[in-house]
Amino acid sequence: MEGTNPVNKKLTAALSGGAVLVLALSGCSSDDGNKELDAWAKQVCDALPAQDAKVDAANDAIKKAATDNNAPANVQKTDSQAFQDMSDAYKALAQAVQKAGTPPGVEDGEKKQQDAVTALNGLSASYADLKKQVDALDTKDQAKFADGLQGIATELGKLSQSGNTALKNLEQGDVKNAMAKQDSCKKVAASASARAATTS
Repeated sequence: MEGTNPVNKKLTAALSGGAVLVLALSGCSSDDGNKELDAWAKQVCDALPAQDAKVDAANDAIKKAATDNNAPANVQKTDSQAFQDMSDAYKALAQAVQKAGTPPGVEDGEKKQQDAVTALNGLSASYADLKKQVDALDTKDQAKFADGLQGIATELGKLSQSGNTALKNLEQGDVKNAMAKQDSCKKVAASASARAATTS
């Protein structure tokens, strides 16, 4: 029989990428930019730090609950709240991208924007589903609880990967350059790099 501790470690491993809002920002833009696109990028970027912090805090809470050898009921409570926070964060990001509108002067801009909104809303729904799964686990039976966590850890690993691609298609070319210039996006990219360095 596998206790909850080895499974908790698997849950932690599924989160080893840190927060999943890793922006694909590299270097600075050398062009003069497009003021309208810069304004669009600022609107999206300004929504990122708070939500990124929320996702990161939720990840940390799950890791802490997994490594502190907590009772199943405590792990359940912590994970449930963390998944709710992640769901809320991705929903807020989807709303921010939706509200910003189509990135001006970008080829297929409307499709890229809507695809990003759809992906972020999908992630929000997936984390809400994980919360339901955690809430339904039997904390009185340690073996069953461990089995349930195992399945959630597997799904979480997949979600962490898809989180990385949710905004990638939108963040290309001029959009990427415009976002790379925003202080709020630079801040998120810097904290993501720092997290990656500590988890690698």
